[in-house]
Parts: sequence; structure tokens; C-alpha cells
Amino acid sequence: MTDSPTLAIRRLTLTDFRNYSSLRLATDAQLVALSGANGAGKTNVLEAISLLSPGRGLRGVTFDELARQGGSGGWAIAAEIDAEHGPVSLGTAWSGQPDAGEGGSRQVVVDGEAQRGPGALGDHLRLLWLTPAQDRLFAGPGSDRRRFLDRMVTAFDPEHAARILVFEKVMRERNLLLEDTRPDPAWLGSLEAHMAEAAVAISAARLVGLEALQTHIGEARETSSFPWAEVSVEGEIEALVAAKPAVQVEDEYRRILRDSRGLDRAAGRTLRGPHRSDLEVVHGPKRMAAGQCSTGEQKALLIGLVLAQARAVKAGAGVPPILLLDEVAAHLDRARRKSLLEALAALGSQSWMTGTDAQLFEAMVETGAIFHVEDGRISKAMED
Repeated sequence: MTDSPTLAIRRLTLTDFRNYSSLRLATDAQLVALSGANGAGKTNVLEAISLLSPGRGLRGVTFDELARQGGSGGWAIAAEIDAEHGPVSLGTAWSGQPDAGEGGSRQVVVDGEAQRGPGALGDHLRLLWLTPAQDRLFAGPGSDRRRFLDRMVTAFDPEHAARILVFEKVMRERNLLLEDTRPDPAWLGSLEAHMAEAAVAISAARLVGLEALQTHIGEARETSSFPWAEVSVEGEIEALVAAKPAVQVEDEYRRILRDSRGLDRAAGRTLRGPHRSDLEVVHGPKRMAAGQCSTGEQKALLIGLVLAQARAVKAGAGVPPILLLDEVAAHLDRARRKSLLEALAALGSQSWMTGTDAQLFEAMVETGAIFHVEDGRISKAMED
């Protein structure tokens, strides 16, 4: 294990967040485990950390759902971070006021200075997470796999999330405009040009990210306790980007959008583009599509993918991401749990894990921190 992680949360403070009226948690550990009964608030801590990055966090809910019942109506999260270039203080809050709008907008502060938006958080904290809901990733809808892919790419390239937001915003504007009986063709053309530019950037980032991921999967192929995978993205725009210069692909996608206006108007949505792409994963040793594998095999594949992505981020950015692993050890045998903890320690950054039984993390008693969570309170569960 490294003596000093390159990226770590040293102090986490929550106010009126989920079931926490007030929480102040400090740790110097690289591996942090939270144990306790279901519903105690373990995942809420991981969710709070996930909100120190752009987006809606690991559960993807609206901000009003995060406020504690019986609280002020709003919530706040703050953290002291050991980052690549030294300590930094990050904070985000939601007021819960009616003028916050649908779902609400949130405030973001970096080192005491208000920021224009949550994108600033991505400059300081890179996160990857794995939750029980993702156990159904390979058998579920393509939209889930696409979001999983884009979160992985964002950890490697923080600007990726902003590109997706731009594309989705302009796409919604185009869809609304198509509802008009006689939409302004010049305005439509302008929107489609913006969509094409963003679509090519999104697709290129996905291809670069997957190439890096596959490289690091290959490097650990013979040594990892988790099965290696073959990963690719199935998408019309990604295929074009892989075969042609970006300028040509932009022109082609603009033409596709122009020619599809009638179909898109009838469908009430944009039928072609990077928002329709899908992540394809194959279980390497078995040469089988991940969706056809057993539940246990799919879980092992997911863990292997997240570990490989963390190594890819470390190699590309120089700093490995913080990992948030919810109930990750529940279905692993003793040997694989030990291998997982060793792999996390080798990464060099901090990992936060949850489990119902503290004994799941017994292998890290001497080197990590294990906390007990009960009804919005946290205490040390095992001493070194």
C-alpha cells in the first residue's frame, strides 16, 4: 500500500442530507469501509461524496429528494480533499427554495469561492462508482450501459460530461422546434450544426476512453483475480468517427439530422445520434456476451472494468480516481475479497466501500478504517 494516497477525502461534512442531520467524518485511511444494517445510511455517505462531482450523483435523483425529512428543506455537503496539487476545500449545497426551479440548481464552492456551476468540481475530484443497481447493467436497457460508459469516460476526461449536457440541451431545443408547424429552417440548421459538433466530440472521447480501458484490461489479463473483458461501443456516429475525419463526420451527421426531420417530428424525439449508442462487453475467458453470463460473472466483470478504468485514469491523468463501491464485497468469496482490497491498495488513491458485516473487511483492519453506521451516526467499528 502507498503511504500517502494522491487523491483522498480527509474530512466530510453533511448537513440535512438524507438521514444525516449533521455529520463530520474524518479519516487518514486509504481504504475506508462503512458497515451497518440496511437502511442505516451507508450508501447515503457514498452518494454525498458522488455529488462532489458534476451531475446528480450515484443515484441520479432530483435534488429535493436528498433533503432530510424534517430538516430545513435544503442540504449541504463539504469536504477537505488531498488533491494532486495540494489540499482543496469543496462544497455543494441546494437551498430547497421554490425559485430553485424544477429539480433545483445547486451552489458550488471551491476554496471558499462560489463557482458558476458544478463543472468546476471535475477539476479537483475524479470519481468512479459501482452500486448494486449496476449488477443488472448488462441485462438492462442500453441507456444504462451508455451512462455507465460516459461516467467512465468522464473520469478520464472531465470535459466529457459538459459535452453531453450541451448535446442534450440542443437536442431538446431541436425537438421542441420540430413541433412547430413551420419551423425556422435557419434556426434548425444552426441547432443541428451545434449537435453535430458535440456529437463528434462525444463519440471521439468514447473511442479514446475505451482504447485506454482495453489497454489496461490487457495489461492485467494474466494477473487479475477478476475476468478480463473486451469492450466496444456500438453506435452510428462512433463508427463514422473511427473511419473518417471529424469534419466529414460533422457534415454527415448534419445531413442525417436534416433528412430525418420528418421522422423525428413524428416520433417526438431524435432517432439517430450518440444518445442511441450502446456499450458492448464480452467475457474474455468465456468468449460470451456479458448479458448471457451468470449474475456472479457479471459482478466480477464489472469490478474488473472499474479497476481497469481506475488504472487507465491514473496512467492518463497522473492521478487515480476515488472509488465508491457500494456493497461490493457481499457476493465475493474470501479470496476474491482479499484480491480486491489488494488491487485497491495498489491504485494509490482512496476507496470507500459499504457492507452489512464489518467482517467482510477484516483483511484491512490493520491498514484501513472500518466505521459502523447506525441511524445517521458513524463510529469506529474496528481499531487497528
